[in-house]
Amino acid sequence: MTLTFSLDDIHQIAQQILDKKPKKVILFYGEMGAGKTTLIKALTKKLGVDNATSSPTFSLVNEYQTDTEDLVYHFDMYRLKNEHEAYDMGMDEYLYSDHWCFIEWPEKIPTLVPHEHSTVKIKALPNGDRELEFR
Repeated sequence: MTLTFSLDDIHQIAQQILDKKPKKVILFYGEMGAGKTTLIKALTKKLGVDNATSSPTFSLVNEYQTDTEDLVYHFDMYRLKNEHEAYDMGMDEYLYSDHWCFIEWPEKIPTLVPHEHSTVKIKALPNGDRELEFR
């Protein structure tokens, strides 16, 4: 699925992604400022997370609970120095927990990514819209 959208439509895009029944581990690729965190915020909202969400840039992972008591983990691997840091934080346990795992900058953890995952590639277009590819 490939879509072009404005950030005003981000909640509809999040719903379209969830309607496609993605794997619970979703990898988010895109340049800085492309809208990865904004899309993840919309996805968590659609999943029933009521409290405010933010990028876990410094903590590496934020945990949220949905209104049905499911857990959502949001990872930002940008500041990761090496894959060993991800192992040290027990990332493999998160990834195989059967909870939602949204991972920004997954290219930093190539050997940890489960075989069963979905992928979102997002890029900012010159007119301010976004182009999204979902697999």
